[in-house]
Amino acid sequence: MEDKQKETAEFEQTENAETYVEADQTAGSEPSDNEGETAETTEEQQRISELETNLADTENRLLRVQADFENFKRRTREDNAAQLKYKSQSLLTQLLPALDNFERALDVKVEDAQAASVLQGVEMVYRQLLEAMKSEGLEVIDSEGSAFDPNLHQAVMQVQDEKYESNVVVETLQKGYRLKDRVIRPAMVKVNQ
Repeated sequence: MEDKQKETAEFEQTENAETYVEADQTAGSEPSDNEGETAETTEEQQRISELETNLADTENRLLRVQADFENFKRRTREDNAAQLKYKSQSLLTQLLPALDNFERALDVKVEDAQAASVLQGVEMVYRQLLEAMKSEGLEVIDSEGSAFDPNLHQAVMQVQDEKYESNVVVETLQKGYRLKDRVIRPAMVKVNQ
């Protein structure tokens, strides 16, 4: 019977030991589950942080693209307005030599009645052409007696005249023209030293 008691005692000890081992394993496994959950939570937080960063970057890019597009639209409007404002510049620039020739023709002195009649017709055409050009915004640059301005005048000659102050336009050799606020041909002038 002692043998049976010994076996029973050993069996109980073995069972208790196994219970302790299972309890230890169970206790050890619970923290590992928490560690797994913590690792998953950390990964999720990192992923959320990455997504938030990506979202912020995307929003910044969107704002920049919208600003670029608004700038593009504004520049396009300004370019179109400038094109409309100066649309006739090329034509007017090409017509300026013809206008100069009309002025030279009108400076001719005629004594014949028939030539005077032709000259009168030329003058009418000249006035019509000049009015049409003025309606497009062409203006003559007034030079004589004004201070020399390199933006408006091209000095061809210098003279010494006591009637004029220094650096004043004495005579206009060829008229200058401006289209609205842009000089399309500077006036050729004589300037007092």
